[in-house]
Amino acid sequence: MKLFLFLSAVTAVLAASRTSPPSGALVVSKNPTSGQYGTIQAAVNALSTTSTTAQSIFIYQGTYTEQVKIPARKAVLSIYGYTADTSSYTGNTVTITYSKGADVAGSNELSATLQSRSVGLKVYNVIIKNTRGSGVQALAVSAYADKQGFYGCTLIGYQDTVLAQVGYQVYGKCYIEGATDFIWGQTARALFSQCVIRIVGDGFVTANGRDSTSNPSYYLIDKSSIAAASGYTGVGRSYLGRPWRNYARVVVQRTVISNVINSAGWTIWSSSAPQTDHVTFQEYGNTGDGASGTRASFSSKLSSAVAPSTILDGNTSWVDLNYVYQ
Repeated sequence: MKLFLFLSAVTAVLAASRTSPPSGALVVSKNPTSGQYGTIQAAVNALSTTSTTAQSIFIYQGTYTEQVKIPARKAVLSIYGYTADTSSYTGNTVTITYSKGADVAGSNELSATLQSRSVGLKVYNVIIKNTRGSGVQALAVSAYADKQGFYGCTLIGYQDTVLAQVGYQVYGKCYIEGATDFIWGQTARALFSQCVIRIVGDGFVTANGRDSTSNPSYYLIDKSSIAAASGYTGVGRSYLGRPWRNYARVVVQRTVISNVINSAGWTIWSSSAPQTDHVTFQEYGNTGDGASGTRASFSSKLSSAVAPSTILDGNTSWVDLNYVYQ
């Protein structure tokens, strides 16, 4: 434990840049030259889905207005955005943006700016936005496969920003923004480590859809911060989560929570369907004005922190640990 923390500190201090493509990567540029691609989707389409050799895409600076759909594949795919500081989202220069709601797309998943069914996908230092706005489900990311990792990314939407749907997932040192149910999904075990979570309107950070004791879904927000985004002043009008299904399971721990979060912390799904009879909504070691107050009766306090590796059932071999607090 001490060795890992020391190495993490060293990594943070010695932040690296990524301003040129790794060997073998397909290259995307706003001004493509020979051998490069003008859109991210074109690069994805050029990849083999049957090869088992690791694949990568490098994206130069710029705003790419497109939906990116990554199908299932045999190989692990890594996507890298140009940055002078790989250790944080703050220096990201690559933006993938689109504006589409589920009402137009036909489903929540198909509204997503980035849609991935690729097992083992890793995305580094990319800004992903859905700019459709309030009033409809409009995803930035649909993570629909096992062992997906988003590292130093910026994920922006309003309703349903991040769909953490299937398998094991990690979001490390990311910026995540939204208002209504903006971290959600049904069966994934997802770790949100050292994330900056910002709220842009009255609502709910999480909406976990675990529907039975046999459903593995589990969300852990650890060593993060939760506060209002710039321009939003809704003190006490948002909640850490509400249960999309009645076995919802979410833990928020070791996190700084501002007064944007109501003193109850957690809330029901709706007045007609509370769905709180079997929920697991827990907290440990949180600080800040939003971490105090009389919490909802169906939530509880933990006596110790949940080990992040617990969410991943102890298998961290696929995780980039430079972005995860252990």
